[in-house]
Amino acid sequence: MSQRTERRGIHVDQSDLLCKKGCGYYGNAAWQGLCSKCWREEYQRVRQKQIQDDWALAEKLQREEEAAYASSHGAQTQSQPQSAAPQPHPGHASLGPFSKFEEKKTNEKTRKVTTVKKFFSPSSRTAPKKDSQEGRTPSPSLSRHASFETDQVSKDFMDFLKNLQKPGREIHKQSRAFIVNMLSKKDLSADELSECVQDFYQNMADRLMSHFKGSSESVEQVMDQVEKFIMTRLYKSVFCPETTDDEKKDLATQKRIRALHWVTIQMLCVSMDEEIPEVSENVVKAITDIIEMDSKRVPRDKLTCITSCSKQIFSAIRTTKNEPASADDFLPALIYIVLKANPPRLQSNIQYITRFCNPSRLMTGEDGYYFTNLCCAAAFIEKLDAQSLNLSPEEFERYMSGQASPRINSSDGEWPGAGTAQDVAATNPVLAQLNHNLELLSGLSSRQESVMEAAQSLQADLLAWPVAVQKEVHDILEKYPLEILPRKVSAIRCQQHGQ
Repeated sequence: MSQRTERRGIHVDQSDLLCKKGCGYYGNAAWQGLCSKCWREEYQRVRQKQIQDDWALAEKLQREEEAAYASSHGAQTQSQPQSAAPQPHPGHASLGPFSKFEEKKTNEKTRKVTTVKKFFSPSSRTAPKKDSQEGRTPSPSLSRHASFETDQVSKDFMDFLKNLQKPGREIHKQSRAFIVNMLSKKDLSADELSECVQDFYQNMADRLMSHFKGSSESVEQVMDQVEKFIMTRLYKSVFCPETTDDEKKDLATQKRIRALHWVTIQMLCVSMDEEIPEVSENVVKAITDIIEMDSKRVPRDKLTCITSCSKQIFSAIRTTKNEPASADDFLPALIYIVLKANPPRLQSNIQYITRFCNPSRLMTGEDGYYFTNLCCAAAFIEKLDAQSLNLSPEEFERYMSGQASPRINSSDGEWPGAGTAQDVAATNPVLAQLNHNLELLSGLSSRQESVMEAAQSLQADLLAWPVAVQKEVHDILEKYPLEILPRKVSAIRCQQHGQ
């Protein structure tokens, strides 16, 4: 018992949440610990280097091909008479397909390099005929059969842009054009789609910053509306795309959380007492918020659900401790909420927010802080082991395999980390409520048995009563038999009859 009371707890240094490059913004595990700004710079640097390497390789192969062709052609010219007409060398014919292959490879690399630039280059306005044909094809999100939510978002976006007048019309035009272009790009990977959206955000923010003359608050308001308008239409195309393994990660995370259903609030050292009604209500609301995140289509709305969930957790901790909650209290509680909620498509939602949210929201502010902690919680659950829960490896394996349950210790009859019935209730209020309900049912069962016994006794009495009454009447008749006496005629009537 003494070993169990020495709990290590879950602690993450706040510096670990920041960008590894030391820029001061919040980092993200999906970006290798970098913030969105540093990650884009690193991504573009690596990509540019890859493009340069590919071009260098293509040029090298081209030079080798030309040298091989020149050598082969010169050897054939020397072997033939000067008067004879030059004949194509067999080696030249064999080099033809290779040359076409290299040309095709070079064209493919050129297309990849210019994919992102097409969205913002001036030539994109005058696209080739084929592209313009695709652009005129109505997409499901822009057709008359759009959902009510999409129509409402469009109406709200137009009403918002009316206040901006001419810039508002330009913003709407650019946003619609970008949506059409994105929906026509079926061959881009998730990272390329993310890069296109982030480039559009950056381009739009730069234009708005010059229009509003440096008013970042006004720019953020417009960008929130732009993000909502764009991502409502692109949601089905870019959320959990088939080119990624997001769905596979979702299934693995859900399976992992189900396997950890036995983890108790005490094992995580969570500073929340669910026996307090207000705390219990906060926990229920937090679980509801984190589950509701999957129903939202806009990254900012998903972030709002995460923020609301986190605030409910802070409120529960504050109520329990009667003092402000600290960051060390928050992360274990968030892990506990995620384990209890098992949110649907958790990894896909995290990746969707990471790829397509306005980067300024993820780098700073409470939204960025709470989202970074959620990423840490998801990563912790994936790597959770016996040491994290202050258990021995043998205990952890038994609990994971289902061979034992930490609810009751078979050796001493006590709960892990607890020695009294009150600790049992504090460890799992749901189980305590279940035990209370079972006690009530047991009492009702005893009362029902008593009522049934009384009813059976009454039924037996009712059945015996007619027999007893009949016997009593028979006994009275035997004791006092009925005698019928002869009729006596009076003397007066006799005299009257004689006359």
